Amino acid sequence: MSSAAFERRWRQVEQRDRRADGAFVFAVRTTRIYCRPSCPARRPRRERVAFFDTPDAAESAGFRACRRCRPRNLEPRASLIARVKRLIDGSAEPVPLARIADAVGLSPWHVQRTFREATGLTPRQYTTNRRMQAWKSRLKEGDTVTQAIFDSGFSSSAPAYAAARASLGMTPAAYRRGGRGLRLGFTVVETALGRVLIAATERGVSAVQFGRSRAELLEGLRREYPEAKIVQDRGPRAEWVRAIVARVAGESPAEVPVDIQATAFQWRVFAALRDIPTGETRTYGELARAIGAPGAARAVGRACATNPVAIVVPCHRALGAAGALIGYRWGLERKRKLLAQERASAAR
Repeated sequence: MSSAAFERRWRQVEQRDRRADGAFVFAVRTTRIYCRPSCPARRPRRERVAFFDTPDAAESAGFRACRRCRPRNLEPRASLIARVKRLIDGSAEPVPLARIADAVGLSPWHVQRTFREATGLTPRQYTTNRRMQAWKSRLKEGDTVTQAIFDSGFSSSAPAYAAARASLGMTPAAYRRGGRGLRLGFTVVETALGRVLIAATERGVSAVQFGRSRAELLEGLRREYPEAKIVQDRGPRAEWVRAIVARVAGESPAEVPVDIQATAFQWRVFAALRDIPTGETRTYGELARAIGAPGAARAVGRACATNPVAIVVPCHRALGAAGALIGYRWGLERKRKLLAQERASAAR
C-alpha cells in the first residue's frame, strides 16, 4: 500500500468516518483484533495499525473480528451497491427501501446513506433514473410515448411526465423525434475567448459551445438535434445572448433559463454550480457534499464534463482536489481566463 493510501485510511480511522465502513478494515498488531473504521473503541498508535480490504484478508493474516463493532456484519461497499442495483434492475416494479434493506440485512437508513454516498443518488432516484434512460432509448427507437412509458416500468403517464420535466428538458415526443417539430434558434458570436454558439428554444437556452469555426459548432448542434428546425437568428430572446456574452467577459447579469436534457443527478450538480457566487470556486468534493453526496466527487466531475450550456451553468468554477485547475471541456487556458475575469469583476 502506498504511503498516501495509508495516510488517507488512517485519517478516516482517526475521524471514525462511517463513510469508510465496508471499504476496508483496520487491524491492531498488539491485540490481534481488526475493526471497521468507525469502531468506537479507543484508537491505537498509528505504527501498530495495518489495513486490509476485507475481513477475510484480515483473518487470513491472523486477526480476529472486534466484538464491539462487528466488522463482519458490514459487507464491502462495492458488493453492497452491486447487490442493491441488481435488486432494483431485476424488478419490474419499484422496490421499497424497506424490502431492499431486508434483502441485504441492513437498516433502511444505512442502505440509503451508503448508496447515496457511492452513487450520488438514493435508491428511489436511481430507479427513476434507470427508467428514464430506458424511456429515452425506446423513444429514440420509435416507440410511441405511451408505449415507452409502460415498457420502461412506469405505472402511468403521471410519474413518467413528472420525471421527464426534470430530465428531458423538453416534451418526450420532441425528444423521441430527435427534435422534430422543435425550433432551435442559434447564433454564433465573437467573444474575447473565441467563437461561441448559443442555441435556444422558447423555454430557454439549450446549447452554449466554444469552437474554432461556425461550421464546426453548427455540426455539433445538428448531431444532437438531427430532426429539429435549426435557424440562424439571435434566438427567441436576444437578451439571453447578451447575458451570456457578458458572462464570458466575467460579468454576472441576471440568470438565464435553460432547456436541456439531464439526469436527476446532473440537475443537482448544475444547481449547485449556479449557486457558486461570481469570483469564487468549489472543488468537486465540495460540490458533492453540497448536494448531499459526499462520496460522489468523480460523478460530479462527469456531470460537469457533460454540461451542454457552458457559462450559463458555470462548470468552469469547479476545481480538482486542493484547487487544481483541471477538467474543462473548452480548454484549461479558457478556464483560467474566465476565472481571472470573474475574480476581477467581483473585486470591483
